[in-house]
Amino acid sequence: MRTKLPPSQHPPGPVSRWWGLPLLFEMKRDYLGFLTQLQRNYGDISCMRLGKEHAWDLMSPDLVREALVTHADSLIRWERGIDVFAQIFGQSVLVTEGATWQRQRRMLMAAFSPKQMDGYAELMTAAAQAAFDQLVPDNQPHALVEMDTLWSRVAMDVILRTMFSRAVQDESDAAAQATQTLSALAFNEMFQLFTLPDWLPLPGKAAKRKALRTLRQLIQSQISGRKVAIAAQAKQAAQQDLLGRLLALRDEVTGTALSDQEVYDQCMVSFQAGHETSATALLWWSRLMAEHPDMAQRARQEVLAVVGHGTPGPHHIAQLPWLGATLKEAMRLYPPVAAIMSRRTTAPITVGGWHIPKGAMLRITPWVLQHDERWFANAQSFCPERFLDGAPPIPKGAWMPFGAGPRVCLGQHFAMLEMTLLSAMLLQRFELALPADAAPCEPELHVTLRPKHPVQLRVVRISLSGTAS
Repeated sequence: MRTKLPPSQHPPGPVSRWWGLPLLFEMKRDYLGFLTQLQRNYGDISCMRLGKEHAWDLMSPDLVREALVTHADSLIRWERGIDVFAQIFGQSVLVTEGATWQRQRRMLMAAFSPKQMDGYAELMTAAAQAAFDQLVPDNQPHALVEMDTLWSRVAMDVILRTMFSRAVQDESDAAAQATQTLSALAFNEMFQLFTLPDWLPLPGKAAKRKALRTLRQLIQSQISGRKVAIAAQAKQAAQQDLLGRLLALRDEVTGTALSDQEVYDQCMVSFQAGHETSATALLWWSRLMAEHPDMAQRARQEVLAVVGHGTPGPHHIAQLPWLGATLKEAMRLYPPVAAIMSRRTTAPITVGGWHIPKGAMLRITPWVLQHDERWFANAQSFCPERFLDGAPPIPKGAWMPFGAGPRVCLGQHFAMLEMTLLSAMLLQRFELALPADAAPCEPELHVTLRPKHPVQLRVVRISLSGTAS
């Protein structure tokens, strides 16, 4: 039973009339705008009633780290979010809690170590090469390109190559569309009190069934085929892709392997999280590069000075600080995961001097943190230099595109490696320009933060001399 706070113990917050339903409608209409205004009105910590819930919003780096790091053992994921995600990801590391999560996390850390991820670099660059070779027709100097389609296709190609050692165009396009469909539907379901059965003839249910069927068939066929190969001791059984590593994992404590269902669920998470977040981050970065050609040219010259016209690799990453800064700044302005899944307190905790009872809901919104002028001067402007060595230090917890605390994203090294390699290869080959009739850059929150309007850019081929042709 959740503890009800006496009014005197509540921090400031909006009045919750009608059990907070008007507030819930406002959040669904414009979640990020609502939370931004909430901080302006009530400060870094506030509380509101939503039905039977008491929702606490934490909006400063210190408060976030105090909750997610100091009190990590007293927090679990918000049940409604888990219910929605479990329909897609099963009992994966994104969903589980307690001893099951600890075991999965412990095992998966070996498969997602930086050394293992660096081994996927050639597969990542091969995916980019295949896409970029077809981007501008040979007989033309430039082309208008739908960047969301491009990055979605490339990121899915990367996942297919790194997970299954394969890349088929039709599979890639279908899987990319399925992940975007599930993301949009999952966000809508977050604001419902419960999820109706998928078999009902309701709006969105047919699309959800089709998307789940597409991913399930693809993943299950790969797992079944690999296990047959392992049983037959075939050559492909030894492939060191992500699926091979998942099947080979053994718990260092118990010696047990991941179950068949756990392997499947972790593959599903990798599809959704590993594809959409990277594709979305690169999409925003592309738009910002087109809007700031001087900064793009600086990044291009850095890439050409370090890599030339060769293929970039993991050993080049540290030598590309400006390119890395443009990617980090793009993720600050437009964090792919703009609102972190809420937490539930399993014991009373104290945050910022406020006593938060057992059963309270905590909400953390990176969008608000990363647009706060206290931590980022000129917070609405694109300023990559803030991420260079020698810049004023950014408070821990102010920039958190991969989360914080024990549940920090396992794939963050994979994501940064992928984004750096792919962005470097794009800059080697093309200049990006914003068409005169381009739609304004408006973010729209699903599970990830995507542009409200399609991003179409003029992509201009660069000659070997480094100038546009």
